[in-house]
Amino acid sequence: MTSRRDLMKGGAMAAMAGAIPSSVPFADPALEQQISVVGTFWPDGVRMVVSISMQMEGGAQPSSGADSPMPKIDPKYPDLPASKCYDYGYKEGLPRLLEVFDRRKIKVTSHMVGAAVDLHPALAKEIVERGHEATGHGQTWTAQFSMTPEEERVSYQQSIESIERATGTRPLGFNAFWLRGTPHTLKILRSLGFIHHIDDVSRDEPFLINVGGKPFAVVPYTLHMNDIVDYETRYFSTAMYADDLKAEFDALYAEAGTRRRMMSVSAHDRIAGRPSRAMVLEQFIIYAQSHPGVAFKRKDEIARFALESPTTVREGI
Repeated sequence: MTSRRDLMKGGAMAAMAGAIPSSVPFADPALEQQISVVGTFWPDGVRMVVSISMQMEGGAQPSSGADSPMPKIDPKYPDLPASKCYDYGYKEGLPRLLEVFDRRKIKVTSHMVGAAVDLHPALAKEIVERGHEATGHGQTWTAQFSMTPEEERVSYQQSIESIERATGTRPLGFNAFWLRGTPHTLKILRSLGFIHHIDDVSRDEPFLINVGGKPFAVVPYTLHMNDIVDYETRYFSTAMYADDLKAEFDALYAEAGTRRRMMSVSAHDRIAGRPSRAMVLEQFIIYAQSHPGVAFKRKDEIARFALESPTTVREGI
C-alpha cells in the first residue's frame, strides 16, 4: 500500500523535474573550479560549510498572540485561523522539508520546542532517525529574557527531557526565543551539558567564548537568510529569497578561499515548508552542491570541530 509520504516524495520529485527554471541567474559552477583554495580552514578538503536550521514549533504557540500572516486579534480571544497556520508546520511543512533533505542527502539541525515535541513525538523521532540533530528551543513559547534563572533552568531541563523521551538523544545545542536569552543563559546551558548555542549573529564562522572558565561554541544563526524575516516581515517573493540565497552563497564562497566561512540558512516548519518555498530551498541546495568543496553540516558537528580546531576564533579566552 502506498503511503502518504511515498506519494509526497514522488510528487515532489516530479515537480522538481518539470519545474520552470528559476529566473535567478545561477553561475556556471565550472567557472568556480578556477578559484584556488588558499589554506585549509575546514577538515577533509572542505572549502565552505552551509548549515540549515529547521524549527519544529507547530502546536507549541499560545492560543492567541502568536505571530502569523493573520491580522492581530484581541488576545482575550483564541486566534483559530492563526493556529491552523501553525498546524501546517507539522502536517505538511516538516514532512516536505525532510523529503527535500533526503533527496539532497544533507543533514540539518532541528531546533525543537519541547511542547511541540510532546504533541508530536513520532515526528520528532523521525527527524532524528533520518540523521538530523535535535536541539533545545525552549519548552514553551515563553520568552527566555523574561525568566528568572530558576525558571530558565527548569524550562531547559523540561526541554531536554521532552526531546530525550521522544528521540532518545540529548540536545547539545540551544536556540532562545528570537535569540533573546538572559545574562544567565549560557552558564545554565553549560551546567546542563550543552556545548553550543546559535543566538549570536556577529560572525560568518563558528567561534568560541568563555563560559564558566571553559570554551563554549557559538555556531552563528542568521536573520537575513531567515525565512520568517524575509517572507513574513519583508514580504519577499520566492524569487527574491532565491536571489538573496544565491548572492550570499557566492560572496561567502569567494571569501572562503582565504578564511573560514560558514553560511547559515533558516527554515521554519510552517514557512519554508510551503511547496514553492521548499522548492526554492531545494534549488539553492542543488546550486551550492554544484560547487567544489561545499559541505552541509549539522551544528553539533560544526561546534565539535570549532572546539577542537586550534585556529578557531576565540573571544575572551
